[in-house]
Amino acid sequence: MTSVVVAFTGGAVVLWGLGRNLLTVNVLSPLSLPGRGFFSYQVFATMSTLHVAGAKQSRSLDSSVLSAIGRTPLLRLQCAEPGPGARVRVFGKAEFMNPGGSVKDRPALRIVKEGIESGRFDPNRHVLIDATSGNTGIAYAMLGAAMSFTVELAIPANASSERKRLLRSLGATLHLTDPLEGTDGAQAKVRNLVAKSNGQYFYPDQYNNEANWRSHFETTGPEILQQTNGEITHFITGLGTTGTFMGVSRYLQQFDDSIARVAMQPDSPLHGLEGLKHMATARVPGIYDADIATDQVVISTSDAYAMTRRMAREEGLMVGPSAGANVAAAARLARSIDVGTVVTILCDTGSRYLSDSFWDEPESATHVQSTPD
Repeated sequence: MTSVVVAFTGGAVVLWGLGRNLLTVNVLSPLSLPGRGFFSYQVFATMSTLHVAGAKQSRSLDSSVLSAIGRTPLLRLQCAEPGPGARVRVFGKAEFMNPGGSVKDRPALRIVKEGIESGRFDPNRHVLIDATSGNTGIAYAMLGAAMSFTVELAIPANASSERKRLLRSLGATLHLTDPLEGTDGAQAKVRNLVAKSNGQYFYPDQYNNEANWRSHFETTGPEILQQTNGEITHFITGLGTTGTFMGVSRYLQQFDDSIARVAMQPDSPLHGLEGLKHMATARVPGIYDADIATDQVVISTSDAYAMTRRMAREEGLMVGPSAGANVAAAARLARSIDVGTVVTILCDTGSRYLSDSFWDEPESATHVQSTPD
């Protein structure tokens, strides 16, 4: 199921549609929002079948595990709200509930689908190779297992043991790179391998692939808008490949430019938040456009870890540290406004970090101490 949104702004009608085959349309009631006339339609669509010819058996992109990608719940996060009586609500998009366990299932599926449809990727001839901090790699490996193609990944050696074990369990070959170079070093490793190859690799380069952000423009953004009944006032999430921020923000900006679009990043180049980039000292992804953001904020690793523990102990949600960073940033944002609906992304499952020591901090350290604004 996908969403089609019809917005009436200044007498103009803007229509965004997803999916190819419209089967059933349910009309929800309009909302009374100043400056926004809004209807949300739920449209049931059938994804076009894309067969991988000549594989062990015929595989397609509408197989069961792949059809489970997206349409994740939007969860109320009371631990991030200012308190009783406040007119600010905070929600987290539960991307850890994707079949691959993270938000990266969406761009990985779009990247593979576009690669096959364009002819750049022949699953029977090419090996998919890319750099990853773990989650996109897991999504690639899941798709490779489901569709019978080979996956190689460059990943920093300090990625959690759970991520590396999961990648190998799904059949991926790993090239471990210098932890101090982060994903920039992993990208350099992939480029070197591709340059020395004889054409056997399909290198989608998630950091510079337009399909990355488009996957969120076409799915995550519309889902958030529909799930908040058009009432979202602030969107905030961290920057890694920047695909989630760019895609969702562009969609929300197209709907209503007054929706705040806040980009978060670690406060130091030496941080413990896998998948996030300290943009001033990292290689900036080609798909990133800083002008899309209405504000930029930073979060410390300690605040992110503390909120990750709080999410587990107060909300019953086991999420990873990047999600903890997102919620810590959303909590700070919520305290700075009088009224609004704040949405952030719960990027991945905490089960990938159980071997990390931050879970064992004393109970007294589990409440976030805010960094001064």
